Amino acid sequence: MFDKTKKDTSQLGQTNRIVQGTVIKGDISSKTDFRLDGILIGNYESTSKLVIGPTGEVQGDIKCVNIDIEGKFSGKLEASELLGVKSTAKIKGEVMVGKLSVEPGAVFEATCEMKSNLKAIPTDDQKEKLA
Repeated sequence: MFDKTKKDTSQLGQTNRIVQGTVIKGDISSKTDFRLDGILIGNYESTSKLVIGPTGEVQGDIKCVNIDIEGKFSGKLEASELLGVKSTAKIKGEVMVGKLSVEPGAVFEATCEMKSNLKAIPTDDQKEKLA
């Protein structure tokens, strides 16, 4: 009646956070949810969700499962599931998503490709096993 398989809950409820006023130059890789209210000049890769807050900005490439954007993004974005674009968002570049939600008022100056069968982004461990 109940599924007895154990799920990995060790990272459940954990969220990384970069606050307003912080500037990071470099790449970020994360396995847990991430909220960015500062500025990232570089690439971001995750097997989870990214939220770019209203004061957040990313200049670079993003690969993740889900993403909500309230701030600014310029670059190439690949979200295997959902991209949520809030009314305060400003997006420029290339976007490839599974599903797209855009609120009125958002600036969306990007080429967009929607793929219903995007595969989850492999982790570094999975990449090594394939090699």
